[in-house]
Amino acid sequence: MKEKVSIIGAGNVGATLAQLVARSGLADIVLFDVVRDMPQGKALDLSESCPLWNVSVRIKGTNDYSDIKDSNIVVITAGIARKPGMSRDDLLTTNAAIIRAVSSELVRYCPDAVVIVVTNPMDAMAQVVLGGTGFEPNRIMGMGGILDSSRFRTFVADELGISYQDTEALVLGGHGDQMVPMPRYTTVRGIPITELMDRDKIESLIERTRNGGAEIVGLLRSGSAYYAPASSAFQMVKSVLLDEKRVVPCAALLNGEYGIKGVFAGVPVILGSNGVEKIIELQLDDSEKAAFLDSIKSLERLLSKI
Repeated sequence: MKEKVSIIGAGNVGATLAQLVARSGLADIVLFDVVRDMPQGKALDLSESCPLWNVSVRIKGTNDYSDIKDSNIVVITAGIARKPGMSRDDLLTTNAAIIRAVSSELVRYCPDAVVIVVTNPMDAMAQVVLGGTGFEPNRIMGMGGILDSSRFRTFVADELGISYQDTEALVLGGHGDQMVPMPRYTTVRGIPITELMDRDKIESLIERTRNGGAEIVGLLRSGSAYYAPASSAFQMVKSVLLDEKRVVPCAALLNGEYGIKGVFAGVPVILGSNGVEKIIELQLDDSEKAAFLDSIKSLERLLSKI
């Protein structure tokens, strides 16, 4: 029997993720949305692509939560997207209400699922899922660290005129303006970027990474990024389905690591079939630690508003 991945929210991110999962052939897919007939139409379109991709997966579009029953993985993309001039945090109240409603359905229909949160503000929404489901913390995680790191990798590669494949990057903290890109752990074939470009250039790339989502929102004028967010979520889905034990940065619940307890924040983790199987605790220098703690304080202020 095939694994089952349910995607809550059939907008641009959800539908693109469904396409990536379908094309991989790794799992059957349920595409859920509250908008009548829309997920059914997208699922049919994707299903008609499967013969061309030589995959045999089943894709079901639905407005009925019961169809997510017994999912192995649930990816939550539902919620309102940013508009120009909005921060991720501006979405807090509306999306928290949506995620609470989703959480109750997860408890009802797939209490053993691994849950990947994409909805912004992502770290806070992961916290809402934890409170609304009572699931083990290792089974709940947020996607943002992979996305932020991929943006940093892209900007580094473009600046140096090298292949994207040869860059690695790490971004810690919240998926917002207080995220903490880490130059010391950002490398080109193992060479730290601190040896390849000057401090001012690195700082400009860090700033662009922090504003990476807003830059795309501004260019689109209507809507927000979805190709890279969906690709980031797919990397997580694949690592869980195949128990790949990938080391990736994602939002995990800290339980004393980095001196923080009870807050979801971006940190490097080992991601496998059980979800977050281990949080990797880095030895941060004084400036890195201060930036990380500032990011945590920003997250805590946001959580106090829920």
